[in-house]
Amino acid sequence: MYKRRSNISDLYFIVKILVLKWGGNFFMLETHVIIMAGGVGSRFWPISTSQYPKQFLDVMGVGRSLIQLTFDRFVSITSPNNIWVVTNRQYVNIVHEQLPNIPMDNIIAEPERRNTAPCIAYAGWKIKYHHPNANIVVTPSDALVLHVDKFQSIVQKALRFTEEHDGIVTLGIQPSRPEIGYGYIKMVSTDGDIHKVESFCEKPTLEVAKQYIEDGCYLWNAGIFIWNIQTLENCICTYIPKVAQIMDQLTSYFYSEEEEEKSLQLFPKCDNISIDYAVMEHYSEIYTIPSDFGWSDLGNWESLYQLLEHDVTNNSKVGNAELFECSNCIVHVTDAEKVILQGLDGYIVSVKNGKILVCKRSEEQRIKKFNIE
Repeated sequence: MYKRRSNISDLYFIVKILVLKWGGNFFMLETHVIIMAGGVGSRFWPISTSQYPKQFLDVMGVGRSLIQLTFDRFVSITSPNNIWVVTNRQYVNIVHEQLPNIPMDNIIAEPERRNTAPCIAYAGWKIKYHHPNANIVVTPSDALVLHVDKFQSIVQKALRFTEEHDGIVTLGIQPSRPEIGYGYIKMVSTDGDIHKVESFCEKPTLEVAKQYIEDGCYLWNAGIFIWNIQTLENCICTYIPKVAQIMDQLTSYFYSEEEEEKSLQLFPKCDNISIDYAVMEHYSEIYTIPSDFGWSDLGNWESLYQLLEHDVTNNSKVGNAELFECSNCIVHVTDAEKVILQGLDGYIVSVKNGKILVCKRSEEQRIKKFNIE
C-alpha cells in the first residue's frame, strides 16, 4: 500500500538525488548497521566465558577482537554514528572500551536474553526514532571475513536493492564442503546476482549436506541480512505483533533517563524467538546473494583450526607454544608465558586465566556439556 511520505522523507529523497547526481556515496548518509553481540560462546571455553565471551576476544591473534573486526568492515560503508550494538547489560562497558567511536546511545543493553527478534526490533525502533528512512544491515559480531573488499561490495549491492524494494536480502555463502554445523539457504537459481530464497534449512546430517552440495542451489546461512526500516517494522508488526506493541510503548522513553527502567519492565515480556523463526520462515520477499568472501562463523574450535595456518604436521597455534612429535592439534595459549607439548595427535589445547582445556578434536561437541563455569 502506498503511503504519502512525510516532509522529512521528501527532503531525504531530494538529498539522495543530489548526492547521486554529483557522484557521492549515498550509503554514508543513511545506512545503519546493527551488530548482535549478546552471545556467550561457550563452545570456545576456556578463552570464551559468560563473563568475557568470544566476540570480545582476539581469537585469531591479529590484535583486534572479533567485534572490532566486524566494526572495521563497516566504517567505510557508513559512519560510526550509524553503527549500533545490541548486547547483554553486563557487556555494555566492554563494548564501549573496544568500540569507543560508537556513541553510548548506540549501545543497546537488552535487559534479558530474549533471542534475536526482540533485540533487532529494539534497535530498529530506536533507529527509526531519528532516522525514518534508514537502510539496515544486521550482522553477528563473532564471524570472520577474510576478503573485506569483496564483502563490502556485496553489502553495497544488497543495500541498493533494499533501497528500492521491500524485500530482505541475506548473504548466502557458497559452500566449500558438506558442513553439518551451519544452516542452509535454498535459492531459486536465476540469471543475475540476486536470487529469490525458496526456503531456509536446519543444520543437516552429513548425508543431507552432501546432497546439498551436489544440488548446487544451497548456500550456508551467514546470518547477515539487509532490509529497510519500513520492511523491518512491517515484518515485526505482522509476525510478532506483541513485540511491536512493546516497542511502541518503549518509544516514548527512548533517549531519556527513564528508558532503562522502562526497558527492564517491558522487554522481558517480549516473545523469546529468533528472527529466523519469527520472520524469515514466513515473509515471502526474501532474496539472497551467493557470496564468497572468506567467511566463517567461528562457532567452535574446529572452525578456527580450519582458518589458521598449519605447520608441516598439521598443527595450528596462537600464542607462545612449542610442539614436539605433535600432529593435527590446535593450540591457543595467548594467556600463558610458554607452553610445551609432546606426543599429542588431534587435540585441542587452550589456556586462559588459569583454566586449561585438553580435549580431543573429535570430542569437542562435548565441551559445551562439561560443567565448566
